[in-house]
Amino acid sequence: MGKKESFSISGEAMLGKIKELVHEGNISRITITDKTGKELMSFPLSVGLLGVILAPIFAAIGTLAALVTECTITVEREDDDNTEKGVEPTE
Repeated sequence: MGKKESFSISGEAMLGKIKELVHEGNISRITITDKTGKELMSFPLSVGLLGVILAPIFAAIGTLAALVTECTITVEREDDDNTEKGVEPTE
């Protein structure tokens, strides 16, 4: 299971923040909840998703953003256990 991170954000800024997170590329799932904690939307992201596939998701998020004033985005990031940085190769 990956690391979870949450962002409180206004509805207006939601779509931009989600696009930014998707472009980071190490996200496995995004969940959007309202200010009371009720889940409004949740969707998985897998490596290789194309913009054409993401377009309907972004459209739904845009509609949701128009309806909510404040929300929380919870991001599940993939574990990077296989790519440890700074490890010296053994001889």
